[in-house]
Amino acid sequence: MERRDIRGLLIDLDGVLYVGNQPIEGAQEALEALAEKGIACRFITNTTTRTAGELVEKLRKFGFTVKPEEVFSAVTATADFLRSQSRNGNLPSVHLIVRESVLPEFEAFPKDGDHPDFVVVGDIGAAWSYPLLNRAFQQLMNGAELVAMHKNRFFQGDEGLLLDIGAFVAGLEFVTGHEARIIGKPSPDFFRLGIESLGLPPENVAIIGDDIESDIGGGQAAGLTGILVKTGKYRPKHVEESDVTPEVVIESIGELPGVL
Repeated sequence: MERRDIRGLLIDLDGVLYVGNQPIEGAQEALEALAEKGIACRFITNTTTRTAGELVEKLRKFGFTVKPEEVFSAVTATADFLRSQSRNGNLPSVHLIVRESVLPEFEAFPKDGDHPDFVVVGDIGAAWSYPLLNRAFQQLMNGAELVAMHKNRFFQGDEGLLLDIGAFVAGLEFVTGHEARIIGKPSPDFFRLGIESLGLPPENVAIIGDDIESDIGGGQAAGLTGILVKTGKYRPKHVEESDVTPEVVIESIGELPGVL
């Protein structure tokens, strides 16, 4: 790290700044210290149960000073992607498998339960069922494209590791024979949103995350320095089994100002 001129950071949220409804000890002080050092921060998250605005409110309740334009959400990025697929001024039709809380982000898109242009998958918790999956399968076989807000395997909840939407996305890919378009991490395009907002070249930016694959591996593929924290979903076994090697491993984000 001594040889790297890190002037900007992309920071994951869940597992790095907080777990569930509990902030990580020392996280607020770390962000304040980084600001004093003049290191710019952006926040990049695969969370699909809240809009970007709701995430900002959650962060502020925890005591973090965060501006809406500093948060890059897979939900917002998905809506932006769908808008980019408009033809002759017409927005594409969608079938949404998402939480009710994020539906306002997709209000403008026409809904089609039979032959949508896109099947959009986010986190719906325990609402997954065979009829729901089979309906999506039939739509995809009829020509719809599968769009996944992310493809995480699991996440850290209050009760431990929990199954994430990657299992269902992978299942739909298997039965249809078509790969999903992944919007959030580890998509390089998603990391570029934060990098461009910082106005820095990738070599001057580091990604701070608890997921060895999506955060660190995805960030490194986009040219970033990878700093892995031992909070959230971090498990030594997953790091040992991964082909990804972070440049730095720290106990928590509380150690980050000292590392930089």
